[in-house]
Amino acid sequence: MELKIKNLTKTYPNGTVALNEVSLTVSPGMFGLLGPNGAGKSTLMRTLATLQEPDSGQVTLDGIDALADKQAVRRQLGYLPQEFGLDPKVRALEMLDHFGALKGITARSERRTEVENLLRQTNLWESRHKRLGAFSNGMKQRFGIAQALLGNPRLVIVDEPTAGLDPEERSRFLNLLAGIGQP
Repeated sequence: MELKIKNLTKTYPNGTVALNEVSLTVSPGMFGLLGPNGAGKSTLMRTLATLQEPDSGQVTLDGIDALADKQAVRRQLGYLPQEFGLDPKVRALEMLDHFGALKGITARSERRTEVENLLRQTNLWESRHKRLGAFSNGMKQRFGIAQALLGNPRLVIVDEPTAGLDPEERSRFLNLLAGIGQP
């Protein structure tokens, strides 16, 4: 997997320059963005996740033009934004299964196996039949992590992934990320 970003620029209507000619190449492994609030980290992640258009520049994922062929990139992408919404009435197992179908895992048995494995990895197995509205903030965050890992994505983008997690869960998640980040 190789992600190439070339001269990416984004200025918001209020004049805020979020990205100014950003260029970098990311090879397999784990890569982090550090910087103060307002530095453009979330803007860059939303752009890479094909949820926001830059003003100019290029993004390719293994040679696929991410700005022109968003669907091809989305099939290879897992994304966990800093804040995300969930239907509070739906049970965790059902929602993750639904996300798996949307992600293109069409074989029901394969999807079920992957969903069950992810619920175990994120320590949500015992809560799989609970409605998402009954989840604590940490449980919701772990659910978001599970959905981001559906379909064995080649690129996983996470924005503040350990927010709301207790120290034990934070350690578990960082170990999980380190494991999938191995080339």
